[in-house]
Amino acid sequence: MNNNNDGAKRRDTRLLGVLFSQTGVLSIIEKTQQRAAMLALHEINEAGGILGSPLRAISYDAASRIPRYGELAEELMVRDGVKIMIGCYASSARKEVLPIVERHNGILFYPTLYEGFEYSSNVIYGGATPNQNSVPLAQYMTRNYGSRCYFVGSDYIYPRESNRVMRHIIRELGGEVVGERYLPLKAKSEQYKRIIEDIKKTRPEFIFSTVVGTGTVIFYQAYHEAFASVSRAPICSLTTSEAEIYGMGAAAARGHITAAPYFQNLPTESSQRFVARYRALYGDDAFVTSCGEAAYSQVHMLSLAMEQAASHDVADIRSALYGISFMAPQGPVRVDPENNHTYLHSRIAKVGDNCEYEVVSDLEVSIKPDPYLVVPNLNEWGDAWAMRGSPKNTGSSMDND
Repeated sequence: MNNNNDGAKRRDTRLLGVLFSQTGVLSIIEKTQQRAAMLALHEINEAGGILGSPLRAISYDAASRIPRYGELAEELMVRDGVKIMIGCYASSARKEVLPIVERHNGILFYPTLYEGFEYSSNVIYGGATPNQNSVPLAQYMTRNYGSRCYFVGSDYIYPRESNRVMRHIIRELGGEVVGERYLPLKAKSEQYKRIIEDIKKTRPEFIFSTVVGTGTVIFYQAYHEAFASVSRAPICSLTTSEAEIYGMGAAAARGHITAAPYFQNLPTESSQRFVARYRALYGDDAFVTSCGEAAYSQVHMLSLAMEQAASHDVADIRSALYGISFMAPQGPVRVDPENNHTYLHSRIAKVGDNCEYEVVSDLEVSIKPDPYLVVPNLNEWGDAWAMRGSPKNTGSSMDND
């Protein structure tokens, strides 16, 4: 636990609860969210804080234990006097925290992509919803690789709901799901190898992975070993970030595809500045992720809302937040007051030879969030990608080394 609550009860001190896992299976991604949130806090205080007062953090490690998120959220709000917190990666963790922030009339900033179909006035959703990532990814994969897809996921809320949405999209595009398997968060390599044997039998043209945490590394490495001497169908994902591809290594990562609002090697000034400051604080080899970028942006947006509201009242801060646009590393973002979700950018990238994502499609505009997507209007998306220059067909498989 990193507990910095010096002066927590003073009237002029702003408090932010920070609730991410620094240990356990989810820490591979949540460490990047924690680091990015603390970088934003450092920048805010370096610039004078909020109305002259520092923004202070009280941080706890949930240790990748889902019930622990709820327990620690209760501690933050009852014992530590926190009204606003940022945290959670897994949807099951968010579900633990949600009733607590609602009961205590606080705000949870949730900087993670998720399955949609939720609204709470006490949550600000900073990650992508299916219309911002699943739809463009399905369009790209079916146009460039084929129509036969196999689902592999971790066994909890997000993967199952994300796959439900993706199945609708793929079917509307004329495709089919030829297999669907789930494994526990702590599944071992042998369990993934059994799924890979089924993939060999069904011969999909691409795999859609909703595996999360260290399981992503295990799955991709096992997949690479199984197809070491033959061509393989690419794995596409919404949950595979720089954290996981660096963990699995270049050979296992090469050629696989992810859709996200942000990738760390974007050539924009705001992105390069963010990455430089992040590495100045955490080391030259520190990697940034889309979920980390979301955490960074949400803390900055919170500080702007606090400054504008000039109030400790949660309702005043939330109202001020709706009027703020922030130049995030991904580009300009803002919260939609209709649903508390965020206008985000949509990009698709493929892992290159140097274990870095290379953006292959970019809609170049922020997309209004639609958390209640069931079956999208794919014609509109097809036209949008066409106008932005969707890349040519690259074949139904990818060669190995």
